[in-house]
Amino acid sequence: MLKHDFTGPPFTIGVEEELMILDAEGLDLAQRIEAVLDAVPERLEGQVKPELMQSVLEVATEPCPDVRTAGEQLGVLRGEVAAIGERLGLRIGASGTHPFARWEEQEIVDRPRYRELIDELGYVARQELIFGTHVHVAISGPNKAIYVADGIRRYIPVLLALSANSPLWRGETTGMASARTPVFRAFPRVGVPPHYGSWEIYSRRVELMMRSGAIDDYTYLWWDVRPHPNLGTVETRVFDQQTRLEHTVGLTALTAALAHRLSALFDREEPMVEYPTELIDDNKVRAAVRGLEGRLIDFREGRQVAAGEMVRRMLDELREHAQELGCADELAGVEDLCENGTGSQRQLAAYERNGDVRDLVREIADGTQA
Repeated sequence: MLKHDFTGPPFTIGVEEELMILDAEGLDLAQRIEAVLDAVPERLEGQVKPELMQSVLEVATEPCPDVRTAGEQLGVLRGEVAAIGERLGLRIGASGTHPFARWEEQEIVDRPRYRELIDELGYVARQELIFGTHVHVAISGPNKAIYVADGIRRYIPVLLALSANSPLWRGETTGMASARTPVFRAFPRVGVPPHYGSWEIYSRRVELMMRSGAIDDYTYLWWDVRPHPNLGTVETRVFDQQTRLEHTVGLTALTAALAHRLSALFDREEPMVEYPTELIDDNKVRAAVRGLEGRLIDFREGRQVAAGEMVRRMLDELREHAQELGCADELAGVEDLCENGTGSQRQLAAYERNGDVRDLVREIADGTQA
């Protein structure tokens, strides 16, 4: 079976954010990742990284003991890259898509993994001009990790509805809350993952793909939630990148509390219900189109429910677990998304004020550094 490091301590947190590198004048995407990396101080080495395109950077926390510490690290990282950007005539922005950029104008980072990806997937990879947030929660034990990932799988649509923050694509409103979702859908091995059931089954299926040459290793499985054996975490990847830091922190707290609740159910030997992939995926499309303004299928009750109502139920179920983890206060970021609008709703409101996409990007950059 695959090697793993699900050895604890449990519920430590890691967060990765994919950010836009912007020209400070015109607010177009800027192909300047190498200049930014050259300016990163040595103490942050490994925490600011390239992505597929030269107009994208990733910031990543260290493994943190709790959500609050992860949020503090993200604040420092956002501040550091913003300061580097200012010195280079750049700005940094956070959103699920750049509202008017075109993928045809982006340059690919000169790293072997990314070049190989372009060679293999061509257009599918070249048009992936999108930005997401990934939340890692450490889990003790490989079978528990699979149980937690299988459990989070059911909540993928709700998490997407909450995080939707990409209503514009190529200079136009799309009618979607998360235009990032259909763009990434073109990739292989993405979206709603299989229900694996056990570490043995997961290992066997991943090893089959590796032996057949379909993938080099499990990191080429880009599911919305996946076990990450080398790190000993369950990684939730469905989120659109959030503009405001408190929203990233809120979604991190919600994910940690959900993992805590599922871990408790595993310890009580509660059986995990395997919900059909097609039902979860149907809900995910609903979430991508309407966000919190839409309706999702409640599988337990067999009826449609307002997405916001499902979030409220989720918060009620998880608040005690958030308190045990010390991140109940950080759920305020989720409350704010429910009460005052998701990133997508806020972007559309800003755009409707004057219809200027460059002003919208300016507001996004301002919100990123607030």
